[in-house]
Amino acid sequence: MDGMIPRFALIALALFTTVSTGFAADAPPKPATADKPPAKPEPGAAAVRKEMMPVADVAGLPRVLLIGDSISIGYTLPVRDLLKGKANVHRNLDPYNGETSRNGVKSLDKWLGDAKWDVIHFNHGLHDIKVMAGDVRQVELDEYEKNLRAIVARLKKTGAKLIFATTTPVPEGKVSPARVPADVVKYNEVAVKVMKEEGVAVDDLYAVAQPKLKEIQLSVNVHFNKKGSQLLAEQVAKSIEEALKK
Repeated sequence: MDGMIPRFALIALALFTTVSTGFAADAPPKPATADKPPAKPEPGAAAVRKEMMPVADVAGLPRVLLIGDSISIGYTLPVRDLLKGKANVHRNLDPYNGETSRNGVKSLDKWLGDAKWDVIHFNHGLHDIKVMAGDVRQVELDEYEKNLRAIVARLKKTGAKLIFATTTPVPEGKVSPARVPADVVKYNEVAVKVMKEEGVAVDDLYAVAQPKLKEIQLSVNVHFNKKGSQLLAEQVAKSIEEALKK
């Protein structure tokens, strides 16, 4: 009798395990709330990934710095791909969005650091023209010109070849934040005037994008789709290569 108790216990345990396992197998799966994807970020904002990671230089290649807002964030990776094996392509960090020319003046020393730069491709403008309360621009045109001159003066101290990129178009419609398409033209005209006077090359991204906006720009949005960012990247890479050859 003493030997039969363990056998009964073993049989009962086996039956319990079989039944409970069967219930577990037949139980409906738990809702996948934990795996729910995060909310879709704003255009340009999700780029705090590879685009924002510091680049490890390949020895012997020239060093290029991209400065700009979320439009440049969109073309950073394709520019790196296009110039792979030809240049080490970095971008402004902390903050990674260059925003206004006012912010550029404030942040340049941090962005430039102590490293040597061979080419600096830069832009400010899209944030400057934001329409604020009272129908004023975030950075008015006269200050924009003053800031650009200060930025160029600081960049020239690096000894790098400088390329200014014109601000890309604002589409018609109620974009948010509010911007006026005609302001891009006005600010670009002032910027090009400054660059010509300062002897800085101009990469006219506005002219590249304008004829193809319906194909390459998001609907009622200043940002570009993948095709648009690739198109801009090809132009940016081309202008950088030309500067490196000089």
